[in-house]
Amino acid sequence: MSVPSAIIVRKEVGTVVVEDNLRYAWGGCYDASRAAALSGVPKTTVYWWARHGIVVPSVSPVQEKLWSYSDLMCLRIVSWLRRPKVSHDDGSPLPSSPMPRVRAALNLLTQHGVDLWSSTDEHPYPLLVDVRGQIWVRLGNEIQGPNGETTFPTLKTFGLTAPYEYAGQSAPDLIRPRPNFRIVPGKLAGEPHVQGTRLTSTALAALAAQGFSVERIGDMYEIDPVIVAEAVDLETQLRTFSPAA
Repeated sequence: MSVPSAIIVRKEVGTVVVEDNLRYAWGGCYDASRAAALSGVPKTTVYWWARHGIVVPSVSPVQEKLWSYSDLMCLRIVSWLRRPKVSHDDGSPLPSSPMPRVRAALNLLTQHGVDLWSSTDEHPYPLLVDVRGQIWVRLGNEIQGPNGETTFPTLKTFGLTAPYEYAGQSAPDLIRPRPNFRIVPGKLAGEPHVQGTRLTSTALAALAAQGFSVERIGDMYEIDPVIVAEAVDLETQLRTFSPAA
């Protein structure tokens, strides 16, 4: 179904209502294991947040629970802001942000109409955290604090779609999980696929699991064996993602 990008829907993240482009709300369809591996959040945590209204799966909130592409980024936001962080600048630890601060920051973004999923935004990562664990929000050329202040200390930024590290394991880039693969929310249910095709990483990896060599699979689909190897590597990463909660 083709969805006009200008149409806006409202989706709930806990007690906060976040405006999101309809194409993202409908784009992607992931079960708990896939949502956990792609977002970088342990599956037990994904389920716990769903049960307690923190990040409720927008595709299907009941059995079987199914998460959308935008839900993956919501999971990353909450995860990154909730756990201890280390500054990329000087190695100093950043304290976990209490959930009320997370909700307040998401609510502030909503009030100002900031689209977290806009690929054309000059500042694609609008949530920032200072060394005290306070959450700041980038609103155009201004950065606003939790109490409306605009004078801030050193800030740390987090890219929502960038590769995500958790407990010694990593989740892939949510747009380019491998050099030759892309994730497009409205295409192939948001599954990683060879750029410019409808060939998914799961299909290629399944053939490799059956014993076909990357060269043979490459010949079958007339693609470079390197692409097949990327698919196998990606699916291995996703299949083995199991950090402690």
